[in-house]
Amino acid sequence: MGKEIERKFLVKGNAWRRLATGILYRQGYLSIVKERTVRVRIIGTKGFLTIKGITVGATRTEFEYEIPVKDANIMLDELCERPIIEKNRYKINHAGLIWEIDEFAGENKGLIIAEVELDDETQKVQLPEWIGEEVTDDPRYFNVNLIKKPYKSW
Repeated sequence: MGKEIERKFLVKGNAWRRLATGILYRQGYLSIVKERTVRVRIIGTKGFLTIKGITVGATRTEFEYEIPVKDANIMLDELCERPIIEKNRYKINHAGLIWEIDEFAGENKGLIIAEVELDDETQKVQLPEWIGEEVTDDPRYFNVNLIKKPYKSW
């Protein structure tokens, strides 16, 4: 069983932009019930199916499987809830950890979130200068909730 432990933050300024190049992500949800989400995602030329359990603190159960990109496209176009999440993801190494910065497009344009995955919830994290307010415990920033209530409607 996989576990995902991550913290989320808002991003401030533009200093982070010079540190990485973004890759387009398209993702949608087949199931968005509280107890589990089932996500379809395309990253570049690869497709993925991800099943996640309920979040407790900063931890949740997660399983991810690569699927044919053709299948992922059909699921995104025909089966997933709307709107589809589109974002550019930038990966930046800082103080031994990989930070993933998501710059959202479409219905969520203007939202920029940084996430960092941890080994345990008590792990110390050195925050980069471009990190703003922590939003780990704010469900509005969960990708699954951004399809229910997109950022532009806040």
